[in-house]
Amino acid sequence: MRVLRGRGESIGADRAITRRLREHTATTDEPGLRVWQPPRQLTFGRRDRRRPGYDDARAIATKMDFPPAERPVGGRAVAYTGTTIAFARTEPVVEDRTGIQDRYRTISTDVQVGLGELGVHALPGEPPESFCPGSHSLQAEGKVVGIAQRISNGVALTAGCLLVADHDAIAAVLSAVYDALSVPFDPDSVGSVSKAGGPDDPEIVRSTIERALLTTTEPTIESV
Repeated sequence: MRVLRGRGESIGADRAITRRLREHTATTDEPGLRVWQPPRQLTFGRRDRRRPGYDDARAIATKMDFPPAERPVGGRAVAYTGTTIAFARTEPVVEDRTGIQDRYRTISTDVQVGLGELGVHALPGEPPESFCPGSHSLQAEGKVVGIAQRISNGVALTAGCLLVADHDAIAAVLSAVYDALSVPFDPDSVGSVSKAGGPDDPEIVRSTIERALLTTTEPTIESV
């Protein structure tokens, strides 16, 4: 397994690193892993861009010091403060439509194990009116983890975000943005590792989750 560590200097450069990991798996069939702290941003999904209040939502994010960005897939807005952890695991697939739920279950369980090591007892699911609502989430004193999956060019990319701290700041910006988009959202649904009694140090969380997501004891580690 190839493990990439570090982040890009800009949102675009950071995303390019994950694309490089996916391309490596597509070329070599070697699984990949990246667990990192993305640059501060508020990322809108494809569904958000179709809402009448989208331009206002972008302006609000900018005013609140969350540079707006877009991702090519569905879902709703997600905020990254700089301490928020993102994770992405890549693996080769033969059939696009097989193994999807197995991959979700496996990575969700792995993240749960990592959170348990951090003293956080997380359970599947999410509170009502959570940010970026989805079927594959983990909750502990609010939504802590959201997971999504994308398959392209023979590679499954299973990825997600994990809130370490800054739950109040995240709730505040998402409350304003979701209001502009006319999307239901409960600020109290936002959780974090620290809110659930775990550490607020993002590097401690990052390294613990990375270990939990490794599928080999001898990874090839590359700093980016």
